[in-house]
Amino acid sequence: MEPSLYGIEHSNRAKKDFWGKNQFNSTFPVALACYMRDKGIKPVYISLSPDFEIINSEIPFDEVFKTTLPNKDLNFCFESKFEPYQAFSREDIGGIDLVVKDTLDNFLMPLEIKLTVLPDNGTSKLKETHWGSELVIRPATTKYAALGMVQSIQERLEEAREIFEPVCSDIQHWSNKHEIADKTLVLISALNAFEKAFIGIQKPLLMQPIWKTKGKSPDLDDNAFDIFVWSDFALSRLFIESARGNPSNISRATRSTARLARILYEISTQRKTNIYQIYTEMAFEHQTDKEFAMNGGITRNYMKSPRRLKPAVRKDCLSEIILNGGEKELSPERRFDQTVYFALGNKSTNK
Repeated sequence: MEPSLYGIEHSNRAKKDFWGKNQFNSTFPVALACYMRDKGIKPVYISLSPDFEIINSEIPFDEVFKTTLPNKDLNFCFESKFEPYQAFSREDIGGIDLVVKDTLDNFLMPLEIKLTVLPDNGTSKLKETHWGSELVIRPATTKYAALGMVQSIQERLEEAREIFEPVCSDIQHWSNKHEIADKTLVLISALNAFEKAFIGIQKPLLMQPIWKTKGKSPDLDDNAFDIFVWSDFALSRLFIESARGNPSNISRATRSTARLARILYEISTQRKTNIYQIYTEMAFEHQTDKEFAMNGGITRNYMKSPRRLKPAVRKDCLSEIILNGGEKELSPERRFDQTVYFALGNKSTNK
């Protein structure tokens, strides 16, 4: 039988394309999610409270995928555009890691996927209780966060305008780093007011599967896999709080903060924005292929659930997720591929 992954019956990727360098890091997490969904294991949900506290709870995968349809009736479209968000941009919004549809091609949910190892390099030498995972966020994540927030409040855009217009209408040149540095704290205040007013509309955005190893060893821990799901509001706090800590420096986090405020301001006042222009104009001398990165020493303060240290899915379940010898399609020179390959009992790298 053809190598395959659990739960992915309909996809824009053929099964032979599940295993490549830029494919397996998103196809495996979807298979893990489908497996957990069918086993009744809810992911950990990282969300924001009205008092701006980070909450770790559980959320059904039905809410993450925004459907009660079974996995076999879902179409998992990788690196695809979530068309409902296109209405808010005059330019093409590009794709996101995963768009969940049904088999009738109805759009259900856009999700970014970040497969991360626990511990990361920066926390691997610490006590296990201090282990964390590094998150590297790309521009698509923050772009879809902003567009998702707008879609959720599209009937209340006037309220958002009243929050952002007094601050943002005074900005003459969004590409001027000195002007943005001067405005960073008031932009943060506006974003805080926005999130406090609309706290009830936050929704899943980023699916972060973790794979736990025995320290820096490639060997899987017995409790090896789990999924944390970040809401759009919770994820925004990573860069907003970092920007607030050093407002005069146009860091990557400050750039993300200013971009989010500008998108919310322009759509709330004009109903559309030039999203590509925002991301190119507001580069502030940083590379544009990465939005920002947060190491495990930071993310562990958000991933507070005990399941960060004791993931819910045991390594023995790997053979139920990767089917028909699919691990033999992997390239063991890549760390995660290598870990999976040998965990499933392969004794050599020869295929």
